[in-house]
Amino acid sequence: MSLPQPFATNPVGNGSLQSVYPWRSGNRISLLVDGPCFFPRMLECIENAQHYVLLEMYLVESGEIADQFIAAFTRAVHRGIAVYLLLDDFGARALGQQERQRLIDAGVHLAFFNPLQYDKWRTNLYRDHRKLLLIDGKIVFTGGAGITDEFSSVESSVDYWHDVMVECRGPVVADWQHAFSSVWKLCAGTALQLPVPGADREGGLLARLTLIHPPFQEVKGSLTNRIRGSHRRIWIVTAYFIPTRKICRLLQRAAKRGVDVRVLVPGEKTDHPAIRRVGQRYYQRLLRNGVRIFEYQPRFMHAKIWLCDDWVSVGSTNLDRWTQHWNLEANQEVNNSFFSEQITALLQNDFANSREIQYAQWRSRPWYQRLLESFWSTVAMWMQYYSQRRLRARR
Repeated sequence: MSLPQPFATNPVGNGSLQSVYPWRSGNRISLLVDGPCFFPRMLECIENAQHYVLLEMYLVESGEIADQFIAAFTRAVHRGIAVYLLLDDFGARALGQQERQRLIDAGVHLAFFNPLQYDKWRTNLYRDHRKLLLIDGKIVFTGGAGITDEFSSVESSVDYWHDVMVECRGPVVADWQHAFSSVWKLCAGTALQLPVPGADREGGLLARLTLIHPPFQEVKGSLTNRIRGSHRRIWIVTAYFIPTRKICRLLQRAAKRGVDVRVLVPGEKTDHPAIRRVGQRYYQRLLRNGVRIFEYQPRFMHAKIWLCDDWVSVGSTNLDRWTQHWNLEANQEVNNSFFSEQITALLQNDFANSREIQYAQWRSRPWYQRLLESFWSTVAMWMQYYSQRRLRARR
């Protein structure tokens, strides 16, 4: 598989990077909080599959949770269900050879996005960061989680990663299947022969699928438009916070016009402390201009949720530069007051379990903390500069 300019296909497969999936009415969307809630539900749906199962996943690691999914996939194949697994080659590097062989021996169709090549280090940066499980063209799960024990309480009852998934039914499922099929064809070289899901109405929610497919930045554009138009609240939850200057300006302007602007990020419990330090470089200016910043304390906050008034976006997309330049991403957007209030209740609880950063306190932080922020910010800046320079040279 080759990845020219930087990807070999456009996000919706009809010849135009400007095309998007439309808003669709008649959906039913349920919020599932944390692995002990969403993993059993996902496994239950696999067990009840009647025709096919599609999984596109970034982070997959050997362990108890992976074993449970492999066993469910194996049983599905034995029932005559077609199972297609599309895994990111880097994100699945901790999935052992034994587990991979179990999938192949069971008859699972297995493909990997952008296999690592040691002589092409820059190409290796492009990753499939999407997360979706789709059953029979009727149900899709998406969010921020991976198939690893870190999202479950199997190893620890208190330290597993905090994340959410949404379960969707209705017309949006067909768009998710189309998005999966496009990337599968890119990686496997053959088109999936699956029935087109029906457009049965399952509820009353208005929803749509949005993508990041570099250089196509629909998810980011959707967020910036919503920030501009928000009147009451803009609550941003992201596991990795390295915003663009444009996003920072928009958040600051919104706070100045009286919007409740909050950013929720991980505290000291994080899998990438260096990225946290880079993100802290943005705190002072945001705080000075009225943006409230919270660091989640109990566990690692891995969720990606954006709430602007009654508009919600949940999916794989972080508010960082890696997402912008190198990742395939996908988010489920919902525009509904009832669903937004469910998200509001969740986030209010998360804010209550967070430490709010105060402007005066932040200005007096120790010198060595400022030094770490400066060092990692410089590293990130040079990585971005080199990547953009190389990309311009190839065009």
